[in-house]
Formats: sequence, C-alpha cells, structure tokens
Amino acid sequence: MSIEILNESGQELDVQSLASLSRFTLERMRVHPLAELCIKAVDVDTIAELNAKWMDKEGPTDVLAFPMDELRPGLVNEEPEEGVLGDLVLCPEIAATQGESAGHGRDAEIELLTVHGILHLLGYDHALPEEHKEMFGLQDQVLQEWRSR
Repeated sequence: MSIEILNESGQELDVQSLASLSRFTLERMRVHPLAELCIKAVDVDTIAELNAKWMDKEGPTDVLAFPMDELRPGLVNEEPEEGVLGDLVLCPEIAATQGESAGHGRDAEIELLTVHGILHLLGYDHALPEEHKEMFGLQDQVLQEWRSR
C-alpha cells in the first residue's frame, strides 16, 4: 500500500501516526494492498482556495476528498481492485479549532478527519439520513478499533 503524506501546513504533524491510521483504515475496509493514497496537510488559505475552486464553496473547510479510480471497499467474497484511491487535503488549523470545540483536541480531530476523508474516497457520503448513519457509524467503529489496539 502506498501512502504519501505531505505536510505543507506549517504546523507540527505526526506523519508516522497518520500513515499508520491510514493503512489501518484501508486494510479494515479491504482496499487492495497496492492501492495508492496521498494526504496533504495545508494551511487555512490553501484549503479555502481549494474549497472555492473544486467544491464551489466559500471559506475554509476541514477536509477535502478527491477520489481518483473510484475504488470501493472489497467485499468478503470478492477481491478488491487495485488502483489510485485518491487525495485527501486536510487543514490542521481547522482541526485544532474543531477538536477543541468537540473536547478531544487537534490530533484526535485529525484522526477523525482522516478516516472520514478515506470513507469519502471509498464512495461513502452523508447527504441523506441513512447515508449519514452508515458513514458515521463506520467512522466511529474504525476509530474505536484504531484507538483500542
């Protein structure tokens, strides 16, 4: 599994932990072992520009997911496809604010955003109530498993 992490945020980031969490999540979701993922941490101005350009939304956001080969989780009786999963762009500064508000801190918020973004890359969404329940339930389950290992 190829996981590239680029820190262009100007903030301290535990790249090794982020790579381990990403690998854990991809394995848990039965993504092909040769799949590729790139995570880029950026500053507030950069994520606001990307949010405007690609999502047509004003202002900064916490995480953006850019799927590439539309890979999906492997089913139990089915081999997952090989390919490029896509790119995640996250903003540690926004994560710090959200993590503080949620009471769990920046690093826990970055973990949450990483799993959340990977699920988006795998085709999960939360626009409809049933999608929200499925995606956030899976996100919580993966994070709980990651933190209890």
